[in-house]
Amino acid sequence: MADPYRRVRLSLFALTLLTGIGLSSWVTRTPAVRDAVDASTAGMGLILFGLSVGSMAGVLSAGAFVRRHGARPVIVVGAVLTVVGIAVIGLGAGASTAWGVFVGLLLVGLGGGLGEIGLNIEAAAVETATRRPVLPLLHGCFSLGTVVGALAGIGLTAQQFPVFWHLLAVTAVMAALAVWAFPGIPAGTGRVPGRGPARARPVAGGPRTRARRPSVWRDSRLLLIGVVVLAMAFAEGSANDWLPLLMVDGHGVSATSGSLVYAGFALAMTVGRFAGGPFVVRYGRAAVLSVSAVGGAIGVAGVAFAPNPVLAGIAVALWGLGASLGFPVAISAAGDDPERGAERVSAVATCGYLAFLVGPPLLGFIGEYAGLRQAMLVVMGLLVVAAVAARGARSRPMPVDEPAAPRPVG
Repeated sequence: MADPYRRVRLSLFALTLLTGIGLSSWVTRTPAVRDAVDASTAGMGLILFGLSVGSMAGVLSAGAFVRRHGARPVIVVGAVLTVVGIAVIGLGAGASTAWGVFVGLLLVGLGGGLGEIGLNIEAAAVETATRRPVLPLLHGCFSLGTVVGALAGIGLTAQQFPVFWHLLAVTAVMAALAVWAFPGIPAGTGRVPGRGPARARPVAGGPRTRARRPSVWRDSRLLLIGVVVLAMAFAEGSANDWLPLLMVDGHGVSATSGSLVYAGFALAMTVGRFAGGPFVVRYGRAAVLSVSAVGGAIGVAGVAFAPNPVLAGIAVALWGLGASLGFPVAISAAGDDPERGAERVSAVATCGYLAFLVGPPLLGFIGEYAGLRQAMLVVMGLLVVAAVAARGARSRPMPVDEPAAPRPVG
């Protein structure tokens, strides 16, 4: 029997790969962009704030849009904005205007925020229907995209290839992936019948009234999952935003070497996400999240205190492995509620984007006055907190032997 979810999964993976390629292409060129717009460390923090603001706007609005229209249009709009945003970053760097880069990052963040929620809701629905881990593979495709983009960026950085032409070429690749993937996304996932949130069932003998369901945040378990997502997103996002500059300014390596270290981080994330599914099934979400957080904290501490770039590079690999499973496994834990899974995924993802919102400027300002290596201690502390909060991800075991009957696709 043909797998009815194969095309859906491939489309979700392609769109997530697209986002990873775009993000890492920008990240590997941050030193060149910083020089092009003549920005200080604090100035780069403010430029990166555009990515954070856009991301937060996207994730806060995505849940309502999904309930009204379903995940598919949210995913499509998010991908289009991300592609356009990468092009605008390239144009801004080519014109040496910080505002242009800021606007481009704003669009990338908005598209990423919308797409992230839509893709996670869709993937969580597939995971629930098939009773097999999907979210780690989905996020693994994002990490694979960051490896591909980073390797290309390293080569072009070494050749001093203009950022403008580099990012326009990346835009073309991303657009092609999006055009292929869009038809494979089913309609209706996450949509609540009627306009806006679900309405209450009519009470016998009484008028039909709109429901006022209790907030999902009244669930203490979900609060702990939200803390884990915040810390893990902060750890992943701080590497995406600052790792090349951290290696260049904090450890004195060249821009090419800084990009190479970032590629190592992305590779470690990719390995962790593609190989992590069996560990989640065998040991459970809570144990995997706790060990991951501890490993990530040790890696971040190693980067901050390493006496030479070689040891720092080794610590970066541990940082990447530790952060790899945090976001997808926590999202999976939030989405296993059969009635309010989409709402819960949207809620905890908001915690992750809160980290993206405050992370770049916070680390930028700390780095301006204390150094980027010292700023990473904030990341380490959050990961320690996540190791304790991971107990909130305990749940009933996920059956993996026999898939559930699939829901219709399309």
